[in-house]
Amino acid sequence: MSISKKVLSKVQLVDGVFIPSEASDVISRLIREKINFHKLNRLSMREGNVNSDSGYDDSRVTELIEKRKEFKAICIEAKLTGKKIKINGVLEIEVID
Repeated sequence: MSISKKVLSKVQLVDGVFIPSEASDVISRLIREKINFHKLNRLSMREGNVNSDSGYDDSRVTELIEKRKEFKAICIEAKLTGKKIKINGVLEIEVID
């Protein structure tokens, strides 16, 4: 069985240099939206079946919360040292088997 992948589209979601407070705001909002997506997905799965497996969503929320903490630490360090933060975020959209 082969999985065929082809990038159909790329979206430059974020591309720029930011002061730490701006970078923190941009990344925090993106991560918050993704956390909310997984929480809503988990809720909708459990709505019909309390015993449904929401392990992936649970672990993804935990991972995203940890990444948000890591990024906040980076922003604090950048602010304390007078540095800026470059963010390059590209989404690649593929259709797969």
